[in-house]
Amino acid sequence: MARPRIAIVDTGSGNLRSVEKALAASGADGFVTRDADRVAASDKVVMPGQGAFGAYVAGLNREGGALRGAVLAAIRAGKPYLGICMGLQVLFEASEEEPGCAGFGLLPGQVVKFKVAPPLKVPHMGWNACQRPDGADAVPVLADMADGTYFYFVHSFYPVPANPRHLALTTDHGGSFCAAVACDNIFACQFHPEKSQRAGLALLSRFVSL
Repeated sequence: MARPRIAIVDTGSGNLRSVEKALAASGADGFVTRDADRVAASDKVVMPGQGAFGAYVAGLNREGGALRGAVLAAIRAGKPYLGICMGLQVLFEASEEEPGCAGFGLLPGQVVKFKVAPPLKVPHMGWNACQRPDGADAVPVLADMADGTYFYFVHSFYPVPANPRHLALTTDHGGSFCAAVACDNIFACQFHPEKSQRAGLALLSRFVSL
């Protein structure tokens, strides 16, 4: 079976090569690109990223928004989409981090900043156990994943989905928050699977095999 061609979208927000290496270890032919045509020709799309919401959206909107349009077209065509960190947040309508800056708006909801009391800190960094919410639909990327599996997080903001059916995983940092979402061909996580050792590689392998 041919290895799937996976576009790793480069918005200028870093952390791309580690994602590329992790996907290769998971059986994919992944390639980093800013080229809208290469995104359109791919089998699947991965949107990694870290940093500020406004800079991330600006990277998608450069050159008349060709890259943004290609990613949206791929999602709407039903291609599997994996969003990581900022690739999760941009699915929503807007973020407190950059008021007036529009995300994709594919999922209703907002991105908000942690409001925690000491000794908890922001940014939230480290390993957290993740659980499926009660009544959550089965998600292929999470098949065979045990509740309580630990993933690695680095972030100050997180999404609040308006539709609870989009919640795929939750975890806790001063209260429960959204760790991952799923909707049709979309799966996106606030944690970094490429930094999450065996559990992360298992998740990426399941995405590659979709």
